[in-house]
Amino acid sequence: MTGLEQLQTLSDADKAVEMADYHKAKREYLGVSNPQIDVLVKEWRGHMDVAGRVALADMLWQSDIFEARIAAAKLLVQARIKPDDQPAWDLIKSWVPEFDTWAIADQACSAGARRLVANPSRLDDVALWVESGHMWSRRAALVMTLPWAKLNYLSEKQTSERERILGWAAEYVADKEWFIQKSIGWWIRDLSKHDPSRASLFLASHGEAMQPFAAKIAGKYLT
Repeated sequence: MTGLEQLQTLSDADKAVEMADYHKAKREYLGVSNPQIDVLVKEWRGHMDVAGRVALADMLWQSDIFEARIAAAKLLVQARIKPDDQPAWDLIKSWVPEFDTWAIADQACSAGARRLVANPSRLDDVALWVESGHMWSRRAALVMTLPWAKLNYLSEKQTSERERILGWAAEYVADKEWFIQKSIGWWIRDLSKHDPSRASLFLASHGEAMQPFAAKIAGKYLT
């Protein structure tokens, strides 16, 4: 069976209706749970090389079935992909303009974050999303770069990269979209656990202009 057919054999019609009601986005839902998807992904990883995983991820994503897109992203969540991870990054990039729900976007951003850490020069690609008219692309620029909020001992280069991302967050402060505001809050909240002084400086400069709920998230761990 193909990967998609394996997912389809696990379908649960009642759960599918519940998931469609919850996620709202108009696409097919199978009613397959995350643990069930994880079992399949582990199986696929066990007998596929990188090219095979990228090809399967592409096929699953193109089906536009909710669980298939989740599985596609899970297939590419890997810190080190050798010999070459550029095809994986290129595929993840191609997904970003199609993000339309947080669950799929966050899973794909988890995969993308690994590829950014593996090659930070790809932040130049992410920078193009900051001015996008597509809200989910703008959000992805912060969600996918969360690893930079969690660094404790930064090199000069990493400091520059972090400041670049904080510049994007500062640009977003004027954007009143709920998901954008929440992404700012997440980024600064995570930063506050590792560099509270820098997080405090961001809030001192931009906190009043943020939506109150986002500022509250950002300052959760700051005294």
